[in-house]
This record gives sequence, C-alpha cells and structure tokens, in this order.
Amino acid sequence: MKAIILVAGIGIKLRPHTHTQPKALVPVAGKPILAHIIDTLISGGIEELIFIVGYLGGKIESYVTTSYSRQKIKTQFIRQEPRKGTGHAVWSAREYIKDEKEILIMLGDSILNLDMPKLLNSQNSVLGVKKVDTPTLFGVAEVDKDGLVKKLVEKPTIPKSNRALVGIYKIGEVSLLLEAADHIVTNKIKTHGEYQLTDVLMYMINKGANMTLFEVDHWYDCGRKESLLEANAILLGHPRFQNNFKNKYPGTIIIPPVSIGKNCKINSSIVGPNVALGDNTIVSYSIVKYTIVGSFSEIKSAVLENSIIGNDTSLEGLTLSLNIGDNTEIHFKN
Repeated sequence: MKAIILVAGIGIKLRPHTHTQPKALVPVAGKPILAHIIDTLISGGIEELIFIVGYLGGKIESYVTTSYSRQKIKTQFIRQEPRKGTGHAVWSAREYIKDEKEILIMLGDSILNLDMPKLLNSQNSVLGVKKVDTPTLFGVAEVDKDGLVKKLVEKPTIPKSNRALVGIYKIGEVSLLLEAADHIVTNKIKTHGEYQLTDVLMYMINKGANMTLFEVDHWYDCGRKESLLEANAILLGHPRFQNNFKNKYPGTIIIPPVSIGKNCKINSSIVGPNVALGDNTIVSYSIVKYTIVGSFSEIKSAVLENSIIGNDTSLEGLTLSLNIGDNTEIHFKN
C-alpha cells in the first residue's frame, strides 16, 4: 500500500519557526515531526511514500532522502502549486495513485500512536479520530446507528460531534476518491476558502462509500506552540528518555525526561524536565525546562521555560518565555 503524506502547508501558527523551515521539520522530542510520522508508517509495513510538498519543499526532500537513505522505502515528491487545501493536495497525486486499490493518507503535522496493522487491515475505508474538547478547531465526524460515518464537517460552528479527524485516512475506493477530488476541484467547491479533504470524503459518502471510525490511542497535534510543547513533554515520557546523565556534564543537574542531541556541551546549568536539545547545542550557566532548543544554538546565563528556540540561535541573559525562530541573536544587557 502507498501512503500520501501532506506536507505542503506554510504553518502560519508556528511562526517564526516556519519562516525558515517547513512545519513538518520542526523538532519535537529529539526529531522532526515528519520523522515521527515516517517511522510510524515504516513500522506498520508501508514501504512506498508519496510526499505532497510545497512551501520549502526542497528541504523536505533533502531531509527524507538523506535521513532515510538506508531504509527500504520508495519515495516520490509531488509539488502542490498553488496550495489550495488538503483536497487539492490529494487531487495533485492523482496520476500516482490511480491504479491503486487502497491508499493511506496522513497529514504532516500530527504525531499518532495507534495500532497501524489493525487500521490497515480494516475492510472499509477508515478515518482516524479522537474525542476532543474543542471540536470547532477540527474536522469532525458524525456516525449513524450502525457506526458508519454519515457526515463530515470541517471546523463546524455548531458541532454535533466531538470526534475530531486526527489526520490519518485509510481509503479503500481509490477510483471514487479521485472522482470526488476531481469533482471538488473542477466545480470549485471550497470550505473556509480551500478544497478540503473532508468535502472529498463527504462526496464519497454521498455516493455510497462505507466509512468507519478508528479511535487512535494518542494524538499529538503539533500545529501550535502550546500543542507542540505539550507533545514534546508527553513524548519525552517514553522510558528511553529517562537517561542517567550523572557526571557527564560538569556542574550540571539533568532532570529527566530530556533529549540531548549529539555533540552538545552543557556546563553549570540545570536542564529539564521536558527539554529537547538539538545537535551541537551549548548551554551554560542557565536553567532550561519545558523547552525545545534547535541545533547549533547557544544558551548562556538564561532562564527558559515553555519556550521554543530555533536553530543557529544565540541567547544570552534573560528570564522569559520565548518563541524565537532560526538564525536569531539576542543579548539582554543592563
């Protein structure tokens, strides 16, 4: 089975980090969002990946081809230009999936914990969902008395369901999927100004397609600073991050869970809990907790909490909560 991964978006809600890199490459718990997604697919037996790229798509292609060169997977990169929504993204891949019997679609900003083999072996088309407190922020699914999906609505004003679509869709009728996508795009049927995948799937349902829901175990929506930091903290709860760094860094206290990249230098600091440091990062005379720091950055004489610091950043002398993008240099002096 082929999987389509939608990674063309700009990621406005994660600015300034997405000024210089695609949202899918923003790090969480020690590796990019996209790496979590690809690893999940590979562990489920998916070996052919189609990436729908757009904004800074060259960086996506470079990362995948470099980081997964030793994996036995086939990759294809399709540029979505202009970017007109998730429904349009699927439509853009029509020539690459037209001969498939079934397809898996995943959004590029969601990290999922689920039983992938069980989802892939489902007979019907299956939509991944999770109950949420704020369904107005997501696409939601309503089911009938037999458990079949009867309606999908993108960011409803008055939601009738709290089952949010989490960004994974196993579609068993690819020909009908492509018919639906073509109908939506050709007839310029937009919701919230874009061609939505929810509208494509709703067309399929109206044409008689049977779809059921699949409850995922955990869903980490990484589209905003707050949710990204929350996802980072939860994922760092995995036992592999309960490391013993005793005596490894001079004059430093490491409070797990933390993820520390390669070639990091830490001295006279307190790091953790829930901190992810990128490769080649320097932390000195600082306190850092509940924070993500990119690679090749330097934190000196600072207290950071609930912050995201980009790559190649130099930060010296402050006590604040920050959201700073790549290639930044800040000095606070009296």
